[in-house]
Formats: sequence, structure tokens, C-alpha cells
Amino acid sequence: MNKTTETSFCSRPAALFACGRQSIRLPVPVYIRSSASVVGSREKQGPLGELFDFAGEDDLFGCDTWEDAESSLQRDALHLALQKAGLHSTDIRYLFAGDLLGQSIATSFGLMQYERPLFGLYGACSTCGLSLTLASLAVSGSFADFAACVTSSHFASAEKEFRFPLGYGNQRPLSASWTVTGSGAFILANAPSGHDRAMITGLTPGKIIDYGLRDSMNMGACMAPAAADTIRQHFEDFGTSPDDYDKIVTGDLGKVGQRVLLDLLQTSGIDLGERHMDCGIEIYDCKKQDTHAGGSGCGCSASVLSAFLLKQLSEKKWKRILFVPTGALLSKTSYNEGQSVPGIAHALLLEAI
Repeated sequence: MNKTTETSFCSRPAALFACGRQSIRLPVPVYIRSSASVVGSREKQGPLGELFDFAGEDDLFGCDTWEDAESSLQRDALHLALQKAGLHSTDIRYLFAGDLLGQSIATSFGLMQYERPLFGLYGACSTCGLSLTLASLAVSGSFADFAACVTSSHFASAEKEFRFPLGYGNQRPLSASWTVTGSGAFILANAPSGHDRAMITGLTPGKIIDYGLRDSMNMGACMAPAAADTIRQHFEDFGTSPDDYDKIVTGDLGKVGQRVLLDLLQTSGIDLGERHMDCGIEIYDCKKQDTHAGGSGCGCSASVLSAFLLKQLSEKKWKRILFVPTGALLSKTSYNEGQSVPGIAHALLLEAI
């Protein structure tokens, strides 16, 4: 960027909030008025099981197909979040939502009955971060008093979409993750209410990062470079270090991806140490539940954020965290054509009120 262009950019009002190379310092905080999590039976049996709002005993959730079951996850999660916030669906200006299925059918069939304007999103397993980022911009920019963010995944619908039918019984390598059956919904508000769960004060949207890995059964390693890039850029843009956060939480790198992330950041002189946490590791007892490297899917970071991370913030056990959902940008078409698996990660600065 030459000096003339840079001066012109800095003279615009947006430059007051543009932070560093790719981050945003929100002009006013966005308040997470409420949230809700709906999960499946395996997630209920995990370490965080008692914290989720609702868990189905049957992962079909009374539906005829896996896809309909995933739609019901989103529908129920949003209903619970609205109920907790004391709001009606008509109070929501915009919906920001997405899932892993082709044409985002879990979202379209799940949320159509709410009859609210929808921004349909796809960020793979980072969709929770993507939806919260864009909704925060709308709310902080006074384009909406309230916005809702919803995302989901389902083990069976994801296996059917990306891998093999469940009846095939294929073996999974130890690097593979287990797609979480779950959904998280969040109501964002432009003013405090006195009972909000946390506030969003900063954003670092991520770039597509591709290290050329082609192993769809090791998505943690595929996504870790994107997580490292976003975290590194966030620290640079905001002038912070790991010591300024109680936790730096990635979405679903699992145990393999966590090791890659920590090693990559070490080469840049960044030591996350004990501050790092991964939603995919927290949601399951990997050994007892045979989930190999950990959890994944859009519903992984979304349900853990709602049930656990926001609880820590609302109870003032943590003051500030960096929430970094991660996504592997592959499809069954790209994989079958021998393409690599690029990754992306979006970071949000969440603070206690």
C-alpha cells in the first residue's frame, strides 16, 4: 500500500475500528444475551454432558432421516435461546446460520418456520465463528438490535455426506475425529440487559491457509496452520500475548491438531502453554468413548461455547478468552479429485461483563 492510499484509508471512519492487518475492534461491545445447546446421546455421556441444555436419547430425535434430525437440532436450539432471552422470533432482525450439509439443508429446513431474514453461511467447522463475526458487525454497526447465530452438525449426516454409509463399518485411523451431534444458538444484542452471558469486543477473521495436506482423516493437522495464522495475527493486531488471556480456545483440532498448532506457534516464538484448550478434546473422553483424536463438526465449538465457555465467563471464573473455531474446507468432490484440504479459522475476543 503506498502512502497516498494509506492516508486515504486512515481518513475514513472505518479506520478507527480496523485493527492491524485483518482485525476489528468493535465500536461498541456486542452482548451475548443468551445461548442454548442441544446434543446427541454420545455428547451427553462426555465430560460436559450435564452442562448441555438438552440431549436426545435417540440421535434421530424422533425424525425419519439423519438430515431431518440435524434440522431439529437447530430448530430446538434457537427456540431455547429465544426462550432464555425472553424474546420472540419477530424480535430477531437477522439470522446467521449454516451447517456442513450440501446447500446447507439442515439450516434451511430447520429454520424456515421462524420466517426471519437469513444469511446462510458456510465456514465448515468454523461456521460458529463466522456467524458470530458477521452478526457482531451487524449488531455493533446498529443494523440490528438483535441477531441470532445458529449452527449444527450430526455424526450420521456428516458421515453420509463426506465419507461412507454407517452400515459400511469402515475402520477409522487414530488421527480421525468424531463429528459432534449438536447445535449451538446465540442471541446477540446491541445493549446490555444485566443478565448477559458475555460480550464480544474484537474480531480477527481468518484467511484460507493450505499446507498441501490431503488426509481427510486427519483434519486436525489440516486446520492447525490456519488456527496458528489467525492466532498469531490476532496477537500482532491487538498488541497482546497469550498472557493477556485466560484461555485460547480452538474449535476442533483434536489431539493431533493441537500438537501441530503448538509446534507451529513455537516456531514464531509464541508459547500457549497451559492456556490452550480445544473444544474437540473437551467434549469427549476420547479413550472411554472411542472417539480417537476428539470431536469435530460445526456443532462441536458451538455447543461447547454455549454450555461451558460462556459459563466460565458469566461466572467470572475467566475474564477474557480468545475463541478460535476452525474449519477444513473440503468437499467430497474436491477430495475425490485429489485436492488438498485447506483450513480457515476465525477468532473472537470474548470478555466477562
